[in-house]
Formats: sequence, C-alpha cells, structure tokens
Amino acid sequence: MHQLVSAPLDTSRRWWVLAIVVAAQFMFGVDAFIVNVAIPTIAVELHASTAQIEAVIAIYLIAYATLVVTGGRLGDIYGTKNVFIAGVLGFTVTSLWCGLARSGPELIAARLAQGATAAMMVPQVLATLHLLFSDGSRSRAFGIYGIVLGLAGAAGFVLGGVLVTSDLAGLGWRVVFFVNVPLGLMIVTAAWRIMPSVPRRAGTRLDVPGAIVLFCGLLCLIGPLLFGHDLDWTPWVWLAMAAGVGILATFLRLERAVAGRGGMPLVDLALLSDRAFMRGLYAAFFFFFANLSFYLVVTMFMQRALHIPPLQAGLVFVPLTLTFVIASRHSGARARHRGTKVLIEGCAVQIAGLAMLALTTVALEAPSAILLAAMLAVFGYGQGLVMAPLSSVVLSSVKPASAGSGAGMYGTTSQIANASGVAAIGAVFFAIEAAESAELALLVALTLFALSITTCAAFLSWMRRAAV
Repeated sequence: MHQLVSAPLDTSRRWWVLAIVVAAQFMFGVDAFIVNVAIPTIAVELHASTAQIEAVIAIYLIAYATLVVTGGRLGDIYGTKNVFIAGVLGFTVTSLWCGLARSGPELIAARLAQGATAAMMVPQVLATLHLLFSDGSRSRAFGIYGIVLGLAGAAGFVLGGVLVTSDLAGLGWRVVFFVNVPLGLMIVTAAWRIMPSVPRRAGTRLDVPGAIVLFCGLLCLIGPLLFGHDLDWTPWVWLAMAAGVGILATFLRLERAVAGRGGMPLVDLALLSDRAFMRGLYAAFFFFFANLSFYLVVTMFMQRALHIPPLQAGLVFVPLTLTFVIASRHSGARARHRGTKVLIEGCAVQIAGLAMLALTTVALEAPSAILLAAMLAVFGYGQGLVMAPLSSVVLSSVKPASAGSGAGMYGTTSQIANASGVAAIGAVFFAIEAAESAELALLVALTLFALSITTCAAFLSWMRRAAV
C-alpha cells in the first residue's frame, strides 16, 4: 500500500500550475469540437460509412465516460501529477495515431484509445485546482477554468475550419489531430518541472471489473444504433442491444457485490435512492443527449446540404459559443437565487432557437451562414443558462461525504448521454437524409432535440418537488 506524503503541498507556483492544467483542459475541449468540423472531410477521404462517422465521435465518449471515475481514482492511488503526465502523454500519442489512421475502423480504434487517455488526464485538472486553491483565490481560479471551457468550443470550431481549409503540407484533416502533439509535449514538459507532488489517498481501490462490464454494456447498447443501418437492422443487431441491457443490469448487481465485500464500486449505490439526485441525473442525461448530437447534425447539414466550406461552417458556430460564455457568466449566480427556474428558462430559450432554425430551413431553400449564425446564437445562450449551473443544481441534494461519487456519476452520465445522442439522433438523421432529403432529416432531428430538452425541463421541475 502507498504511504501518504507528509510534506506540505508546495503552492508557490500555483498560478503556473493553473496555466498548465487548464491548457490540458483546453486541448481536451478543442478536440471535442474540432472533429465535428472535420468529420465530413474525414468521411470522404477515408470512404467512411455514416455509422463510422458517428462511431468516431461516440466511441471516444463511451471510453471517456466509463473510465473517468477510474482515472480519478488512479490519481488518488499514484499521485495526481504522475497520472496527469501519463494521461497527457497518452492523449498526445493517441492523437498522433488518429492523424495517421488510414481507414474508418482504424480511426475508431484510435479514438477509443484517445478517450481512455483523456479519462486519465481530465480528472486530475479539477483535483489539482481543488487542492491548490483552497483560499480566497479559489473563485478566481475556477472562473478562469470556466472561461477556458467556453472558449475551447469556439476555438475548436474555428481552428477546425482553418486547418481543414488551409490543408497544411497537404495533410488535410489530419492536422486537426496532429495539432495536439506539440501542445501535449509542451504541457508534459512544463508539468514535469513545475507541478508539485500531491499527497496520495490511502485505501483507494479500483473497480476494474465494474469499468469493464459498464464499457461492454454501453458498447452493446449503443454500437448497434451506430451500425444498424449499415447492417440493414438484422435480428442480431437487436439481440446485441438486448444483451447490452442485460449486461448493464449485471453491472448494478456487480456493484452491489463489490460494496458488500467492502470495496469501492464505481457508483455510490446509496445515491440511487436519492429521488432529487436521480431526477437531476435524468435531467442531465436528456440535456446532454441533445448536446453533441446537435453539433454533429448541424455541421453535416451545413457542409453536405448547403455546401458551406469547413472554415465558414466553423465560423457559423462562433456566435453560439460567445453567447454560451455570456450566459454561463451570470447563470450561476441567478441559479443560486432562483434555483431550477433559471435552468427551465434556459431550456425554453434553447427550444426557441431550435424553432427559429426549423422555420428558417422551411422558409428558405438555402439560408445564409450569417442567418444560421444568428439562430444558433439563441440556442447557445439557452445552453449556457442550463449547462453552467446544471452540475451544481443536480449535486445540491448530495451529502458532502458523497460529493465525489455524485460528481463522478454526473460526469459519466453526461458523456454516456452525449454518445447515445450521437448514435440515436445521428442514425435517424442519416437514414432520413438517404431516404428523403437533408432538409427533412434536419427538421426531424430538431424535433427530437426539442423533445429531449423538454424532457430535461420536466425532470428539473420534478427534481424540485422531490427536494421539498
């Protein structure tokens, strides 16, 4: 067993450490959005099917979701600095692999590995901030972290468009992954020299079987949604999904067995009986179900149906990210005073943005990029009103002793929802696009987004009632 480090934590260079860890978070955030802009070009060059296009995004999210709790515990066992450096180095190497991929299946495998290494890297960011900033500078440090999160989205869209359009050294879309290599190496070097060693937590253990079973269950459940259309929805596709449901049920029994043996399951089973928390978790699922899938669908529609170039398509999302940041800046304070009402209002604003986008698509055969940007800005403002305070609202009913477990369940749920949305709504969009038209496919997808966000608002309302 590892012994606790007794030396006091060195905070003398904490602002430099802040710059290092938020740079890693920025790289992770950019990567999540930069791929969306490049995905139509990737599909053409690698002759990837629509299922493979979705899988490039979804498999990354599944790997990250199932391993992020394990990544956090690895930091507790082996030290935050060590695991952070290993995670960034792994993310850098797997990014290089993504850029070198020669086929759709190889790129999917590389993205799986990239998601797994991200799950090692990202939990150490918040853990480091939590330990280094426990005084009056805490709000300022986390404020910088929040701004970086918002700017990463804008940077990802713009950088993706610039890199794909400029075709540096004839590398095309591959540069969107290669760009992580020099940045990752700089972060690793700086972290090795500047980051302090953080005390390890005695008694922390890994639930490796739980992580494996959860990953297999999600893969069996979501994978068929990705590849069902390519396989003509043969009976074994539905059998695989049924197996996924069974495996996930087994996961809960396994977790109870781990807890019964005195181990540390991935999920805190006591939280499953907290009605307010669980309704909040359902709200988070439906919110994120309509998150990354929205960007995938709109990006594909702009580039494939409207023939908007990658750079211009990326710039269309910039107003959205700016309004998102503006809303995020003041939504937290408003939520503290008015609770879930602010989030429900944010859901209403998102639905208004979706309705405006749908009406624009129906009224105009080829809406301009500027008009699309204006519609998306409304949606982005609503998203910012919800996303920024959502985690705090969902975790508000959780006891302090279970805060870490609750945060882990929230993070895992949000990424599973992102992957599920990409698989399910993406499958509907591509099926209707192939059978009917891109315009009809977009309208159906927008309707599904609105239904998902409405369901999120309903669970937020029920959460308030459960908390009373």
